[in-house]
Formats: sequence, structure tokens, C-alpha cells
Amino acid sequence: MEKNEYHVIGVMSGTSLDGIDLVQARFTYHGHWHFEILNAETVDYNEDWRNTLGHLLSYEPEVLKEIDEDYTKYLAGVINQFIKTYNIKNIDMVCSHGHTALHQPENNVTYQIGNLPALSKLLNKKVICDFRKQDVELGGQGAPLVPVGDKLLFSEYDYCVNLGGFANISMDVNDVRVAYDICPVNIVLNHYVKQLGLNFDDKGQIASTGVIHTDMLNALNDLDFYRAKYPKSLGLEWVKNHVLPLIDTYKLEVSDILRTFIEHMAIQIASEIKEKINALVLITGGGVYNTFLIEQLKRHSNQTIVIPSNEVIEFKEALIFGFLGVLKLRNEANCLQSVTGALKNHSSGTIFLP
Repeated sequence: MEKNEYHVIGVMSGTSLDGIDLVQARFTYHGHWHFEILNAETVDYNEDWRNTLGHLLSYEPEVLKEIDEDYTKYLAGVINQFIKTYNIKNIDMVCSHGHTALHQPENNVTYQIGNLPALSKLLNKKVICDFRKQDVELGGQGAPLVPVGDKLLFSEYDYCVNLGGFANISMDVNDVRVAYDICPVNIVLNHYVKQLGLNFDDKGQIASTGVIHTDMLNALNDLDFYRAKYPKSLGLEWVKNHVLPLIDTYKLEVSDILRTFIEHMAIQIASEIKEKINALVLITGGGVYNTFLIEQLKRHSNQTIVIPSNEVIEFKEALIFGFLGVLKLRNEANCLQSVTGALKNHSSGTIFLP
């Protein structure tokens, strides 16, 4: 008989390099899914790891393989410490996203480090990981993967928008779940704030002092990606090849770059949540704390913006990667064809036993 309760640790590291998000969660199923976050924590990367992870695209394959091994060991240490800190006894599995090194679905390539079999051995726990690889092999984008969790865990919302390294959206269109990346967020904002010796722009205060540069705003809004139909996804490579060079040609003050880019994001996000009338829009991810960004989004949209609890804001992705592992264990679809463009719905991920 299928279990209806699962105790899971979900682990997520995003492109914004904020750190490793860990969630201890209980999932229960009685006709529909319910979740409870029992403990959650973000472990910041030190400067060495932030520097290494920020330059993964520049390493040769042999070096990347060594980094993968080192990162897997590091990740195991972080997870073991989380288990020890919260004295977690009941664990059905650890479900980890790893950290994206390469994401080029157009070339049938996606590579997340930290998903080696050693992770299970070092934790002495069942591990489910590497959720993107199979989807890309089936012709999908390998992203986004969170929408199945949006559909099953947050079904009361018309739109689910996450503001992390990138903004992405998930929603039902004619009872079919669709999802896609909207635009870069923290991956660009944090890049420029670092020029001021900061890791992020607290509440968007620096951006709020800047001036919108109309030519740059128009050029950003005119990027081809925004006219492409979904399914579609963004990666670090796209930002480095198309966004940063465009911004840098204008040689603006950092405050003006931030202000203009926030206007760009608000316009792009608002354009994706306008179809449904009187819609409920769940906003999560670290970008929620950029209150200036949220203000501009509200200015561009008349929908009801819902900001949930801090736990859900910060740990929704880690929570859902834990949930993807539950679905994989049950051999139920955790990658949706309608979202990624794969040949079919499928149950993705690799199971490692200690």
C-alpha cells in the first residue's frame, strides 16, 4: 500500500548564489497534498565557493569534474550539519537539486554539480537528485521544475511567481499547467551591486535613488527572448551574452542601472499576469524583500499580490524539490510536458541508496 506521509529534507542552490536552502518538511496525502515546514535554514556560501560557483562556465571539463566531487562532499557536510542542528531523526529521503554548472537544453546539455552517488554514502540516507537531466534527454527544457509543486501544493493561486536569480511564473491555461522564465532578477541586480562592495541592494534602496534610462529600458524590453513563446527558460550564459553587455554599453551609474532594470522587470512580470481578471498572485523568492521592486510591480499591475510567510518566501523551491523526490519515489509525474516541452510527462530524478 502506498504511503501517505513522507518526511523529507529538500535542498536547493540557486543561480543567485545566495546560499544553500534546506527544508525539513512533512508531506501528507489524503485526496490532495498538504505540506508542513518543520525546520528551514539557508547556509551562506563563503567567498571561495561563491567565486568558484560564479565562474563554472569558464572551467575545463576535468576541472569541473573535480569541483563536482568537492561540492558533493561540501554539500553532504552542510546537510549532515542541518540534520544534527535540528536533531532530525525521521528522514525518508534527502532530495537535492545540486547547483547548475551548465544549462543548454538547445544542445541537449544540463549539468548540476553535487548530484554524485557519494552524496548518499556520505549522508547514509536515500538521496533523490539530478531532476533536470532526464527531461532534457526527452527534448524538454529541463526547467522550470517547480510548477508541479505549484499545481499540487499552492492550487488556490491563479499565478505563482518566484523572484530568485530569475523570475519565473507558473499557472493553469485551459486546465493545463504552463510555466516559464520571465526575466533575470537578482542575478543581474547583485552583479552590479557588487561594484559598490555589497552583496545585494537592501529593500531596493539604492535602486530607488536612480533614474530610469529610457534607451536602455527600451533595448532590454526589445530582447528577442521576450517575444518567444513558452516553454522557454533562461540561464547564466544568456545573461552574460545578452544582458550584461547591453547594460554595460550605456556606462551608467549603478543606481541608474538598478532603477532601470527594476522598471524592466516590473514591466515584464506585469505583462505575464494580466490575462486573468481579479487574479491572486503568489510572489515568493528572495526578490520579495526588494520592496522597491514590489512597489513597481504593483504600480504596473492591478492584480492582488500575495506575499506569504517568510518560510514560504525563502524556502518554497527547496520545499518543492523535496516534493519532487516524493513524486519520484511514488513513480508519479514530477516533470510536466506542458511546462518543459518534453515528449511526455515523466517521473524524473536519480535515486541513490547508501
